[in-house]
Amino acid sequence: MEAVENEKPWNSQKLAGTVSWSTASLIGFFTGMLYGGTKEASASASIDADVMLKLGSTPNKAKQYNLMRDAMERRFVKVSRGALVGGVRLGMFTAGFCALQNLMAEQRGGVHDVYNVVGAGSVTAATFGLILPGSLRWRARNVLLGTVLGAVVCFPLGWVQMKLVEKANEGGVNSTRGDATAAVGGVGAAIERLEARVKR
Repeated sequence: MEAVENEKPWNSQKLAGTVSWSTASLIGFFTGMLYGGTKEASASASIDADVMLKLGSTPNKAKQYNLMRDAMERRFVKVSRGALVGGVRLGMFTAGFCALQNLMAEQRGGVHDVYNVVGAGSVTAATFGLILPGSLRWRARNVLLGTVLGAVVCFPLGWVQMKLVEKANEGGVNSTRGDATAAVGGVGAAIERLEARVKR
């Protein structure tokens, strides 16, 4: 009886909608790595041009080889550093955002709506604005700007997320009802077959 009472009805307002913290953090980390590595690779194009100029003015093959090797090593280090820094930054931002969103949903009694996304975006953006280097006045400006931008950007994202969650929950509820109806029909048919055998 306790298990039956603890089950939530199909029309419950507390539907599943929280984001997986670990999955979102991994996606953010790898996306940040891709962005940071691409940014550093495009920024090193000027270095490649300088190396080509030096190669044209150096007739010695050994010096040309050393120049090419040094240029490739510097480019590899720059791209690797940019990928790691970008991955850590975006991964931390995504982890903080998802953790705050899930915490707000839990503190509000399991209610998942747009306000959780807006609040998490504002707090996360303000925190990262506070971490950025600069004077106290500059950090205060970054916190205010991050709060406003986080709310403005996350409001449509939260609305889209809630719509997707509603569609997913509707599909899940319909499939659960269909499975329950099929199970009841199967049990009823088995009972009828059993009664027919007994009557014989």
